[in-house]
Amino acid sequence: MPNVFSKFMNFVGFDSDQELEEGFIDQEPEMSIEDSPLAKRAKVVNINTTAKLDVVVTSPECFEDARDIADHLKQRKPCVINLEGVERETSRRIVDFLSGAVYAVDGNIQKVSSGIFLITPYNVNVMGDFKDELRSKGVFPWS
Repeated sequence: MPNVFSKFMNFVGFDSDQELEEGFIDQEPEMSIEDSPLAKRAKVVNINTTAKLDVVVTSPECFEDARDIADHLKQRKPCVINLEGVERETSRRIVDFLSGAVYAVDGNIQKVSSGIFLITPYNVNVMGDFKDELRSKGVFPWS
């Protein structure tokens, strides 16, 4: 193989391997990209992130549990809330409280079915709208 390389170098115009090596040794090293001032200011961002998203599923039993749900929302975790086993007045208070929390974090709240709600922070997008479908079925008792 070195013989083929030598023949190629002779064809290109180099007489021997020694001239080739000396030419590379005598050259000054060029500035690398990492050493440039532009590279020191640039930030590398991985666009292929696979961030893990946790969804909290909870069944609050009293109004005080709404605060824990709001804390999950503040931590940017979407929550599914099952209020089917809660008294009507308590469930209404929980939904009112969580509606305020959702508004404060610029999130979204949607009723999935009777007594089940999906609340999401601003960084989670919910595709589809259940409100029109639920209104036609009469699921919103206070609307």
